[in-house]
Amino acid sequence: MKPNRAICALVLVCLAGTATVYALRSGLSVATAPPVVVETTPRAGATDIDPSVSEVRVIFSKDMMTDNMWSVVKISDETFPTLAGEVGYQDARTFVIPVALEPESTYALWFNYKQNDAFRDVNGSAAIPYFLVFQTRE
Repeated sequence: MKPNRAICALVLVCLAGTATVYALRSGLSVATAPPVVVETTPRAGATDIDPSVSEVRVIFSKDMMTDNMWSVVKISDETFPTLAGEVGYQDARTFVIPVALEPESTYALWFNYKQNDAFRDVNGSAAIPYFLVFQTRE
């Protein structure tokens, strides 16, 4: 018997809410919170990206360790963009991946995922995993 997706989603929301309440009660602040992705280019969920876009850009909420500390995780060969240059940090918060995109294609990448959690802030806290998926137009 397959689990009901709505019930699974509700359970996850409740668990996330409980974790958030606990964290707030235990002195969570912006300074102590783990880093998160605050912006991506292309935008997550976009379905009209120009295939001539030449980079994927990720901006974090905090200054990050920039000495070869990153984890871009491939879902599959088909959904991972072709690299077109050196991957790395532009500055302490901006990570850039030069890419060559194809028209009418879907791309999907994780930034930190499971044990691959090398995106870390300068205090060593791993960034919350972030899933980026977008589509190029014709």
